[in-house]
Amino acid sequence: PALSIAKAVLKHEPNSEILFVGTPGGMENTLVTKEGFPIEHVEVKGFRRKLTLENIKIAMLAATSVGKAKKILEKFRPDVVVGTGGYVSWPVLRAASKMHIPTLIHEQNAVPGLTTKKLSHYADRVCLSFEETKQYLSCDEKKTVLCGNPVNPLVSTVSRNACRSELGISAPFLLSYGGSLGARVVNETMFAVARDYSMKKPIFHTHAFGAREYQQWMEKEKEARVTRFGNVRFTDYIYDMPCQMAAADLVVCRAGAITLAELALMGKPAILIPSPNVTNNHQVKNAMVYQDKGAAVMVEEKDLNADRLIEIIDSILQSPARLAQMRANMKALAHPGADEAIYRQIKTLVR
Repeated sequence: PALSIAKAVLKHEPNSEILFVGTPGGMENTLVTKEGFPIEHVEVKGFRRKLTLENIKIAMLAATSVGKAKKILEKFRPDVVVGTGGYVSWPVLRAASKMHIPTLIHEQNAVPGLTTKKLSHYADRVCLSFEETKQYLSCDEKKTVLCGNPVNPLVSTVSRNACRSELGISAPFLLSYGGSLGARVVNETMFAVARDYSMKKPIFHTHAFGAREYQQWMEKEKEARVTRFGNVRFTDYIYDMPCQMAAADLVVCRAGAITLAELALMGKPAILIPSPNVTNNHQVKNAMVYQDKGAAVMVEEKDLNADRLIEIIDSILQSPARLAQMRANMKALAHPGADEAIYRQIKTLVR
């Protein structure tokens, strides 16, 4: 989201100077430098959920990191500072607030993390991706603006019919994946679904195992021969996700905020399997919003098995009326042009 926001600013203000601030070992270092943006560092970590000695060190970092962030801001002299909810947002936005620099924070998830909750008191604007988030914030509601999550712009431009033609799909299409690195429980279940259901039905099914687990599942595929009829396809990673998603009738996936925003924009019914390995159980809370709105069905990983998933998949694919209603419900949750909406808030703050 931070990169999407930065690109939206440059689209409208090509002469803008943009500096990212991250943690020394964070994944943002690779992503940001790959896009050609400069990056500075502040060391900060999230608090553990239980009492540990590590929390003492984390508390010391939190106390000293604001001063370090202030030095970066004094050198760069920004007109506005934007945070996207990570731990590093705390020292940078807190320092900016103390220096009377306009600040904006963007929350991706339905239930805000501790960083957003704390910063909402100091930020000049809080951009939200879910209407439900407001109830968890104690700041002035006038600060909050519903903008949505920025997504890959290709998501809103690809054609369903063109993609189905390109992929050779002429029947209901089930798309499933557990993340770029893979998810063991999801992969086990989806392999069984493909073997016991998909290959025997007049449907197409593509599943991505993730780079880490792909080879071991291909060894099992040699014996099971799930793909022998050509209607089931296994891959390590979905390189053309916008096209695959456009072609799909039903998607089985995790419940990350950006994934959900893409599904909503394309109006894709989904079965959501929230990752249990995320802070504050964010994905379960995200998925519950979509399930409550009738756009998706949530199955927690602890309750996941092939028989149950097959029953849900079949009940949806066999009901055109249910598919149509889920598509409409999903579309109603979309926020097209989220990056533009956030840019407009930034521009207002700068003025």
